[in-house]
Amino acid sequence: MRILYISQRVPYPPVRGDKITTWRGISHLAKKHEVTIVAFAHNEGDLEAAETLRQKGFTIHTVDLDMRRNKLRSLPFLLGNRPLTLGVYGSAELQRVVDREIEHCDLAFSYSSSMGAFLLPHPHKPRVQFVCELDSDKWAQYAGFTKFPMSWIYKREARTLLEFERKMCGAMDMNMVVTPVELAIFEERIPGAPCRVQRNGVDLEHFNPSYNAPEPGHMVFTGVMDYFPNVDGCVWFAREILPEIRRRHPEARFSVVGSSPSKEILSLASLPGVEVTGFVDETRDWLARAQLGVAPLRIARGIQNKVLEAMGQGLPVVGTTNATQGVEGVPGRDFLVADDVASQVEACCRLIANPEEGLALGRQARAFVEESYSWETVLEPMTLLLEDIVRARGGDPS
Repeated sequence: MRILYISQRVPYPPVRGDKITTWRGISHLAKKHEVTIVAFAHNEGDLEAAETLRQKGFTIHTVDLDMRRNKLRSLPFLLGNRPLTLGVYGSAELQRVVDREIEHCDLAFSYSSSMGAFLLPHPHKPRVQFVCELDSDKWAQYAGFTKFPMSWIYKREARTLLEFERKMCGAMDMNMVVTPVELAIFEERIPGAPCRVQRNGVDLEHFNPSYNAPEPGHMVFTGVMDYFPNVDGCVWFAREILPEIRRRHPEARFSVVGSSPSKEILSLASLPGVEVTGFVDETRDWLARAQLGVAPLRIARGIQNKVLEAMGQGLPVVGTTNATQGVEGVPGRDFLVADDVASQVEACCRLIANPEEGLALGRQARAFVEESYSWETVLEPMTLLLEDIVRARGGDPS
């Protein structure tokens, strides 16, 4: 089967959430089928990654995307009812590439709602939209954590993008979300459109328990550090939660590990007990040194890769409901859930003071993800589903 895979970014290397998901999906599909990739290249790193994929034997077509220019170009959309997303990711050049390549495929697959727009002109082909989580819901959450005028812009984007998502998802042969929580939101807001849960996984060979003694009181957060939910969560933790933890455990420290730290994140490095690393070659090296992983996200949907990776590393995890709800584990057994300052402080201090309890929680976390979240386990149903969709359209998925 020939699959056309359209992605917001070059899906390699797997160093951030969207690239992890797209690369794992593509590499799994490519074991049995022929995959052609069409993607935006955001920078030189993406262009170099595309060349690496070509050397691995993949066919990939890239179109340059200047986010700053496109954001400015989309501003006139505010005067009408079109979502800004379609202006930022709109591209006549990428549409031409899709129009050309789709004629040579048996099925087209798009990742994120912004990319699904490029498939709408082609109802004659089987089409699958990997929604992950509804972007309109994300913007609605952002609106609750910002002030005017951004809160107004986010509310407008949530409303206008939801209208587009209803049109787009209703036209697809199938839509995919990453958790049952997302499925419930999808079915409520886009009734009648077909949708299935397609979970994320974790690389259990790469992220595996360290048998070295962890550094007492060392708490780690990993993620891309110019992403608003990550910034908001780390600022909240460093400024409001960590000082209370350090009053009880002066050795406690918080490492913010990830690329592209924003100004707000860089400013945290001046606080006692806070380290901001910027880009690191291996986040697992930091997880291996930590006593616990934290995921203090107040804005979140879907499955948080940072939570799965920490659990795969055998770390006890303290996260909010939003950060852990996509991981279908049991709070208190597989991770700890804490949603306000007091409960975050209590949970973290409890694990710092009782390392044996933390080790036991980490062992259970590892066992849980081994059972439920290996990539092979979660991706094989997707392959079978795509083959069934092609058959239903009268094609041959072999």
